Amino acid sequence: MSKAIGMVEYKTVSAGITAADAMVKTSEVSIIEAQTVCPGKYIAIITGDLSAVKAAVDNARELHGFHLIDSFVLGNPHESIFPAIYGAAKIEDVSALGILETYDAASIIVAADEAAKTAIVDLIELRIARGMCGKSYMLLTGEVAAVEAAIERAKEAIKDRGMFLDSSVIAHPDAQIRDAIL
Repeated sequence: MSKAIGMVEYKTVSAGITAADAMVKTSEVSIIEAQTVCPGKYIAIITGDLSAVKAAVDNARELHGFHLIDSFVLGNPHESIFPAIYGAAKIEDVSALGILETYDAASIIVAADEAAKTAIVDLIELRIARGMCGKSYMLLTGEVAAVEAAIERAKEAIKDRGMFLDSSVIAHPDAQIRDAIL
């Protein structure tokens, strides 16, 4: 069985907490993060075997679909997702800087997973709707061509969700910018 992560994002705290409870009662999954995010939304991220995560997310979607903003299930997520979520990524240098911003929380993790699997890049940070009125962003680094390819693939992965907001790639950012983000 393969390792997976899944997430649900709700418009209300009540629906989110109830859905998170339903997810852990549905199958053998562990909560990575479950909390209120701006502007009063609720997210729950779980991990476990792929079939268990899928069953838990499907159940939450079915039971509480009215308040659901977005959700996903990712099988075999890229290992750099977790340190980036917690702001614990160890980055030595920033050759090129890729930035991608979304309107929601769930799509940024999907975009980051696709970006990390597309090219040799390092995820620096995933800011998941905290202090941003519900928007989210990711920062990544690598060689210019790799960062460009990763950002393009990430945009493609989330375009049908309608949650893509903006992106840019900065070749060789100034030292002051590098110091500000590391």
